[in-house]
Amino acid sequence: MLDAILAQSRNTALIMGLIALIGLLLQKKSATDVMSGTMKTVIGFMVFNIGSNAMSAVITTFNELFNTGFGINGVTTQVEVATGLALNTYGTEVAMVMLLGFVINLLVAKFTRFKAIFLTGQHFLYFACVLALVFISSGLPMPVTVIGGGIILGFCGAALPSMCQPFMNKIIGADNLAIGHFNCIGYAFSGYVGKLFSKGNKEHKDASTVKMPKFFELFRDFIFSIALFMVILFYIAVIACVVNGHMDFVLEKSGNDIWFIYPFLQALQFAAGMSVLIYGVRQFIAEITAAFVAISEKYIPNSKPAVDCPAIFPFAPTAVLIGFVGSFLGGLVAMTGMVMMGSETIMIPAAGICFFSGGTCGVFGNAYGGWKGALVGSFIVGIALTALPLILYPAFAQLGIAGASFPNVDYNIIGAILDKILSIFA
Repeated sequence: MLDAILAQSRNTALIMGLIALIGLLLQKKSATDVMSGTMKTVIGFMVFNIGSNAMSAVITTFNELFNTGFGINGVTTQVEVATGLALNTYGTEVAMVMLLGFVINLLVAKFTRFKAIFLTGQHFLYFACVLALVFISSGLPMPVTVIGGGIILGFCGAALPSMCQPFMNKIIGADNLAIGHFNCIGYAFSGYVGKLFSKGNKEHKDASTVKMPKFFELFRDFIFSIALFMVILFYIAVIACVVNGHMDFVLEKSGNDIWFIYPFLQALQFAAGMSVLIYGVRQFIAEITAAFVAISEKYIPNSKPAVDCPAIFPFAPTAVLIGFVGSFLGGLVAMTGMVMMGSETIMIPAAGICFFSGGTCGVFGNAYGGWKGALVGSFIVGIALTALPLILYPAFAQLGIAGASFPNVDYNIIGAILDKILSIFA
């Protein structure tokens, strides 16, 4: 009986449900709302797992084809897949780091000059994964992992958005909103790159003056962009296998499907898994985040909501597309550099990270530097998004988190500094 209870204590869906239950009770919700919100959270996390497992299976297939075709160890910069892998094994640690991180975020906003309340719950989850894995890879016990990771996560949630605030004020024309996306270091950098282009010029050509090809309008649909990029990547991997004499391997993988249609179907399967995963994330995160929003509104009246990056896309929609293109080009340059330098692991840029993080870099770079700031800022950050995951990937791979990585700049810079500090005391 005790073994069964201990086993269930590591069921992440139940832990997320418990977190939502506590939050709903703190809000003094009705019994119906408490029961509904708790069940929605558990179901949402189960849906997340279904999408994550579907994506992981496709990524495994892609990596096998890509690595066989090119004779290298390719890894996608797909944070959702990496998070799913981490939660399968270390779900309890990640969930507890995330919960404590929310609490610390509120405390830091209450008692320090950093007033951002980080409301992008999925990014809290992703960063919690990174921090938990860094502590675990250093051999530290669960209490240290949870307390240390939670404190760092909560502080970063309140403090990192402040780096971007001057640019946010310029973008939206007010000081009532912060950016809640853990690529803040990258966004601030892109903003300063934009400022370099504005020096000596009172006027700069805003990105809105640039006529982008109509084709790029399609990438405003996130799932479509994911599907298209995966189709391209799968066909590249399959063609490489065929050209290099591995046709038998392709036929083995394709099974009952026609081998030249198989890449197309696999890419769409990945996009379908992403759709399911996103639905699940939004459902279980919404209930948890709502509790902390209610608490912050009641007890921290001078706090500032830090929201997801698409909230600023309407302020410079063309800059988003320029940033997407610039970021992807930067990712390709980084990947090419890894191949030329003979890196054992090759990071492959992903459409999602290039669109959301790269597009946001475009908006920040455009704020002062126009289209030039948007393009150059996102290009440089695109290099970082693809190259920086190499730092922590070996440690994560030893824990079984392989085949996908955590790309955003904040994850890797903060994670690498923490890893270095822990290695001194390990």
